Amino acid sequence: MHVAPYSSGCGGIVSGIQLASITSDQLIDLRLAFSTYGVLFFRDQNLSPKQHLEFAQRYGKIVINKFFKTIEHHPQIAEVRKEKTQQTNIGGGWHSDHSYDEIPAMGSILVARTLPKTGGDTQFANLYAAYDALTPELKKTISSLRAVHSNTHLYGENGLYRMTDLAEQLGGMDRVGDATHPVVINHPESGRKALYINPGHTITFEGWDFNESRRLLDELYAHVTQPQFTCSFNWLPGSVTFWDNRCTWHQANNDYQGQARLMHRITLAGTPLSAA
Repeated sequence: MHVAPYSSGCGGIVSGIQLASITSDQLIDLRLAFSTYGVLFFRDQNLSPKQHLEFAQRYGKIVINKFFKTIEHHPQIAEVRKEKTQQTNIGGGWHSDHSYDEIPAMGSILVARTLPKTGGDTQFANLYAAYDALTPELKKTISSLRAVHSNTHLYGENGLYRMTDLAEQLGGMDRVGDATHPVVINHPESGRKALYINPGHTITFEGWDFNESRRLLDELYAHVTQPQFTCSFNWLPGSVTFWDNRCTWHQANNDYQGQARLMHRITLAGTPLSAA
């Protein structure tokens, strides 16, 4: 197994292994790479849904998504689907999966099933590097803050996705809610500090006025999305990504209108987050 930087500041590309037949020693090496890079990219994998599930179960405990449809015979695998006729895609803005849960998800394993001929890349951002590059003044300002994360504005009865052509694919309106987390966390495995907010789910800083929160959040978001902290992954048949929701963001490009895209996603359970 070999891991190399995917870009100068974001992600690692893994070669020399097949996830369908990964050895115990390779799994140990993969865990280290995962906590180091935050997002890992794999090419030329041949993972059936059953093998996708088996790899995920070897790595950790699976969390079943509240809102996405699942595939037949494998309720642990969620469909991230966009049909040819749909205009809206799932995950089209920067976010971290499940930050609205009291115990956020550890990671997500996404497998390409149907790809458009052009477009459909996924972008990622490195929240380790983004935190490290903050000014001392900003680090001090956010050091003791907590932030409120929510999914109601997306999946609730009057949520954004409910007003789009994705609505028929989604469920779980009765399971929306909020959670509060530290803005700066110690990553549970690497011990590194990471910025834990995201544009998709973070609403306000706890105890702050909404507009005051918005100004600082927007400043932090603009910082994270600078090119030195981000990368874009071009999907090919056999591609797999495995990202850590506690130290990365991602967003799916919606630049393939009139074409279908289907991905299979398994989400892995995390642990409670601790303030740095």
